[in-house]
Amino acid sequence: MCGIAGCYQQHDGLVLTETMSERIAHRGPDATGVHIVEDGRINAYLAHRRLSIIDLSGAADQPLSKQGLTISYNGELYNYKELRAELAASGSTFVTSSDTEVVLEAWRRWGPAALPRFRGMYAFAILDEQSGSLYLARDPLGIKPLYFLRRHGGVIFASELKALVSAIGPELRTDPGALIASMLYYWLPEQRCAIEGVEKLPAGSWAEFRPDGTSRHETYWRVADVAAEAAAGPPADLRQVIEESVAAHLVADVPVSTFLSGGLDSSLVTVLAKRSDPNIDAYTITFRAQDQKLEAMPDDAIYARKVAAQFGVDLHEIEIAPDVVELLPRIVDILDEPIGDPAAINTLLMCDAARDAGVKVLLSGMGADELFGGYRKHLACVMGARYQQLPGVVRNGMIGPAVRRLPVTANGRGLRYARWAKRFLTFADLPEEAAFRRSYTMYDADELAGLLNPDLEPYVGKLLAEHSDLYHDTTLDDHVSRMCLADSRMFLPGLNLAYTDRSSMAASTEVRTPFVDPEVFRAAFSIPGKDKIQGRQGKLALKRAAEAWLPKEIIYRPKASFSAPLRAWVRNDLRELVDDVLLNGELVGSGFLQRQAVARLVEDERAGRQDYSKQIWQLLTLETWCRHLKEQGVST
Repeated sequence: MCGIAGCYQQHDGLVLTETMSERIAHRGPDATGVHIVEDGRINAYLAHRRLSIIDLSGAADQPLSKQGLTISYNGELYNYKELRAELAASGSTFVTSSDTEVVLEAWRRWGPAALPRFRGMYAFAILDEQSGSLYLARDPLGIKPLYFLRRHGGVIFASELKALVSAIGPELRTDPGALIASMLYYWLPEQRCAIEGVEKLPAGSWAEFRPDGTSRHETYWRVADVAAEAAAGPPADLRQVIEESVAAHLVADVPVSTFLSGGLDSSLVTVLAKRSDPNIDAYTITFRAQDQKLEAMPDDAIYARKVAAQFGVDLHEIEIAPDVVELLPRIVDILDEPIGDPAAINTLLMCDAARDAGVKVLLSGMGADELFGGYRKHLACVMGARYQQLPGVVRNGMIGPAVRRLPVTANGRGLRYARWAKRFLTFADLPEEAAFRRSYTMYDADELAGLLNPDLEPYVGKLLAEHSDLYHDTTLDDHVSRMCLADSRMFLPGLNLAYTDRSSMAASTEVRTPFVDPEVFRAAFSIPGKDKIQGRQGKLALKRAAEAWLPKEIIYRPKASFSAPLRAWVRNDLRELVDDVLLNGELVGSGFLQRQAVARLVEDERAGRQDYSKQIWQLLTLETWCRHLKEQGVST
């Protein structure tokens, strides 16, 4: 796993490329290089920062040039050995043992038609010196990021947005619609970028930029089409598919570890990895007792210890008790865009600890909830459809008023079910798409608009329309599958994969996600929604498959979230920062946010009337992000 950056047809391309490469040095501390082509027809500069995982020799350093093609590649190809054998049988020759060279030779042989053959995670640039074209490509499910900006008849690109900002910050300005989207979702959908003009190469696509200034963009893997094809076929053998995926994700020339929370997904990955590699160890997190109490958080480490003990896995425990005031600006910088999920801190600190122990690669159970209907929001939306069948007098005259009167804390202890019940009522009566959106976003339309300058209100309607259009862009015929597809297109790449990539790479580690895999994706959507959620049980198909390997105590235990003690942080550690930085910050001072509305959020949280800790954390991170960008010359 690595970092890439470059410029194409830019008169100042070399200095910009070197600046961008330096900014993302954390992504690849093992080697660095820049490939330069200046021949009068094209000016091209490809930079690479290497984290050595496969073929650790210097021969595999990048950019890798061979017979007129040069590649700068960020990724891992899990089926590279099979592809290499196929290419070699057809006459291709190899000078390294790397997957990078396999990608290059596959492109030489098949061009963009190679992309559907790849099983892995990747974002790469290939320069074809014969045609003069630059190609950019990204993996099917958007695991690896790639930002680009069309500029001066060419393009500049990088693995992280901060690289572009470091190079041309004064040329850039923030996108108010994207900032508002970050408030709605607490992350940014793939379709939006926080900087105007900067684009994210869509997952499952490639682009060509030509010397004459023209370009084209093609999609080779469209999740909605693949999901529909899978749903029309027979159900897959989940056990076989998942076991094969975990085994494939272990390919490496360095030791591999896992994240182990003690939940179903991470336990399944860890145990299957252990079956293939007896030397697998694992990392888990714990929290301070006082933080757990206020947040009403379960002690998941108990289950992680049980799994580790039963299957003989060496478990490393890391207590999450950071100086969150000091860590806040660091995590905001690491996350690149305004992402307000504190789970990124957990990932960062675990990866820091793993890297300190010499670990470069970790496996994660991420993606199973999105594909198999494992989130509380999925079950809640199904329950909401049932709730709507109750008489209105019961819903509006009895249940609603009773829930709204519930406090969210009592005697210094968080009341989780009160928070969930209040949340449920915000969407239980809504139509399917609106209910799903409201089940995981921060505000309804009026609440969001009420926080903003009135001139910004039109952005809210546009964001809601974008969500509706994407949600309905499917032919799937069941409720659960439609929610899972929407999550795989928005929530998974926009939040979970994004913060995992940035947090892990900030620690110079690679996180692999065996559930976020084309074959697992197909298998997941071959299973109808009725087999994923039944009664009050979510992710049922995966749980039944897991019975072949895990004890039922782990499989069927209550759902726990990979989160952080936000209420404790907001009420205690961050109290002064909320008052000084948020309530008296740039966003309020400029009029982007309405001070009185923000102050009301803070007051309701501190009084225990509502749980607005997530909203306050997101606004605080957004304020910090905007200050960072302003310092680098970006206009607002």
